[in-house]
Amino acid sequence: MTTKRVQFNNIVQNQLPGYVQSDYPLVAEFLNAKHTKEIIFTRGATEGLNLIANCLQENNLRKGDEIIISTLEHHSNIIPWQIACKKSGANIIELKPDEEGNIAWKDYERLISNKTKIISLPHITNSIGSILPVKEICHESRKKGVITVVDGCQAAPHLKIDVQDINADFYVFSGHKIYAPSGIGVLYGKKNILEKLSPYQTGEEMIDYVSIQEATFAKIPNKFEAGTPNIVGAIGLGAAIDFLTEIGMNAIYEHSSLLTNYLEKQLEKIDFIKIIGNPVQRLGIVSFLVKNSHPHDLALLLDNRGISVRAGHHCAQPAMRHFGVETTLRASIGIYNNSEDIDFLIKNLKDVIKYF
Repeated sequence: MTTKRVQFNNIVQNQLPGYVQSDYPLVAEFLNAKHTKEIIFTRGATEGLNLIANCLQENNLRKGDEIIISTLEHHSNIIPWQIACKKSGANIIELKPDEEGNIAWKDYERLISNKTKIISLPHITNSIGSILPVKEICHESRKKGVITVVDGCQAAPHLKIDVQDINADFYVFSGHKIYAPSGIGVLYGKKNILEKLSPYQTGEEMIDYVSIQEATFAKIPNKFEAGTPNIVGAIGLGAAIDFLTEIGMNAIYEHSSLLTNYLEKQLEKIDFIKIIGNPVQRLGIVSFLVKNSHPHDLALLLDNRGISVRAGHHCAQPAMRHFGVETTLRASIGIYNNSEDIDFLIKNLKDVIKYF
């Protein structure tokens, strides 16, 4: 083996894992977690939600128990609970928002019973960008002994997240939402809850002792990180957090809020555009339809002009049905956007409509 090959192997086996270890306290600080051990690396929010649903199903759910989720969830916060209910005999209770897409604590409170074990909800909805009062929901749910799970994918790039202040039992997000590589994500869980849960997957670093007949498991977070870690992804996640922290999450929130409001106001001025939903608070996302045109056709035309919008049901089919549509165009705000980008979108929307 050549000297260069030996040096490379030494870096991979000894130095890179050290970078991953240094990212646990970085992520913990980003979320204001109480303990570094409350941070678990995943492949993304989808895996995090599946991990939570699977582990809670094994440890906390019994026949007749209830899980409350809303109509506005991403599919990744619906299907894992469907599977958990089929395995445990528990039931999903649907919380329906008002016609504008608003959800309040009182809406959850009406559905909570002595059978309610879990509430799983988005911090910001991915379909229309409505901000939910997650702090109030989590604090009030805690008083009733209900476990809370928050999907923070759409919130992580736009506002300061404080899991201790929110008082969520679990909080997940995907790295690529905050400009990290794809394939890396974060699951935060309260230490006292994580320690009681059984592992989600097995093998590699999640073990303590193994014999042919039995095994004991490592302490958290290792217990939930089976297999070879995504070392490069974790390093990229750390770099992304450093990048956002340097800018400042408060400054990013102000930027996102101003641009979201500006985008919404500019779209409202166009008579052939219908904005989907009208939540009390909206951040980062505006979904809309253009009269007499299909979202996929418009997305293609705009893409040819250097404008990236998403067309489809956004992995939120129940939400689409709630608003009486099948698909929408969704414009999203990033830290790299400015008002000139929005003006460019509006100008081209007015131009491409001539093709329909």
